[in-house]
Amino acid sequence: MGKITGFLEYPRLQETSEAPAQRKKHWREFTAHLSDDQAAQQAARCMDCGIPFCHQGCPVNNIIPDFNDLVYRQDWKRAIDVLHSTNNFPEFTGRICPAPCEAACTLNINDDAVGIKSIEHKIIDKAWEEGWVVPRPATRQTGWKVAVVGSGPAGLAAAQQLARAGHAVTVFEKNDRLGGLLRYGIPDFKLDKGHIDRRLQQMRGEGVLFRTGVFVGAAADAGQHGNPHVITPEQLRQEYDAVVLTGGAETPRDLPVPGRELRGVHFAMEFLPQQNRVVAGDKLKNQLVATGRQVVVIGGGDTGSDCVGTSNRHGAVAITQFELLPQPPLQENKPLVWPYWPLRLRTSSSHEEGCRRDWSVATKRFNDDGKGHVKSLTGVRLAWQDGKMSEVPDSEFEIQADLVLLAMGFVSPVQGVLDAFGVAKDARGNARTTVDADGGYRTSVDKVFAAGDMRRGQSLVVWAIREGRQCARAVDEFLMGHSSLPR
Repeated sequence: MGKITGFLEYPRLQETSEAPAQRKKHWREFTAHLSDDQAAQQAARCMDCGIPFCHQGCPVNNIIPDFNDLVYRQDWKRAIDVLHSTNNFPEFTGRICPAPCEAACTLNINDDAVGIKSIEHKIIDKAWEEGWVVPRPATRQTGWKVAVVGSGPAGLAAAQQLARAGHAVTVFEKNDRLGGLLRYGIPDFKLDKGHIDRRLQQMRGEGVLFRTGVFVGAAADAGQHGNPHVITPEQLRQEYDAVVLTGGAETPRDLPVPGRELRGVHFAMEFLPQQNRVVAGDKLKNQLVATGRQVVVIGGGDTGSDCVGTSNRHGAVAITQFELLPQPPLQENKPLVWPYWPLRLRTSSSHEEGCRRDWSVATKRFNDDGKGHVKSLTGVRLAWQDGKMSEVPDSEFEIQADLVLLAMGFVSPVQGVLDAFGVAKDARGNARTTVDADGGYRTSVDKVFAAGDMRRGQSLVVWAIREGRQCARAVDEFLMGHSSLPR
């Protein structure tokens, strides 16, 4: 490493953020990347640890010690080359990935982990500033045509890799804009959509074609997506030599309790995409907003946190977030869990902006105001023992709520798409793929592959990128008989 004793000399430095009171007034990103000197110092904390467990912790297997050493030496051009060798879109992961690599960092055993995510953020932002991120079109065309259904992180990663292998790639997206979850699931204050747009421009320069407003599946299912143009699976399979399904896991987990049908009780993904559209310049009628409301968010994960941040920016009167599970410890037992992802209390930037959080709470019912709108929520406290929950006697309570947002995760892909293709599904309703020499991405239908959340279930953006990259290699091997794409 560039500085063998760096981890002994320099403390971990967090990226600076705008104060909560100020950032709640706008929808822009509020976290600044490190300066060149700060990044070099943080990279110097990377130890000569012998076995870089951060590789195992990172789903895309970023070559972290190498790019840390290059940043320490201020060799930014080679640093972005190393980073891009494993990750197509570090501007996404450098902003929204929870950084499992840092949990696996050897320094994390008894100190603060190396700030890998902040260094990645700096590398890619500097690369864009210097004009180093340019199209890399294939030197020759294979003549094979591939359709990618879905333009989220898995679909974009697969499309870019396949285009660079020389295949003619067309990406189909049912929405009016590209990006999938990146576009309509993640608030702009966490991920500015300009990062997506400039990456799409690079991909267009590499020959990728994009078609928006196109629903792939049965015509009867298209109406729920705004009546886009419909292409049947049969048409795709006739026109293309391979089809990659990367439609994500879009079926939200519901909460079937009395009062669920009341107005004011909504899925998070009814709420969040509307605001993203407004920020993009769309004019929406009857937008679902939290302005002046008592908001209850059910679900303690990232989507719930995004609902909190959005509600704060709308001007909610109060926000309460409930979680079914017990409150995690403030600090994990590192000797017990390292190098794996630890269970501990995490406070997001949205929580810092204002929110009451409560754990071990189950929702019993939503209460009517007499006019068909929710006015309150009745909950009950839970006791957990040996992984099983039971209601605490006489612990029912009522909390005012005129907007309830269900953010309890996603259970499966949209079933109509898989049914239209005739793809076999696993027990969870995901696309079932083979486990063989192609890496496990081929479905039960000839020429049809699946990757991302549609194959593995709800997961992280970084896992979607990995899936897209590996699926691209499987498709390339299927078409060519071999592949030079990385695994």
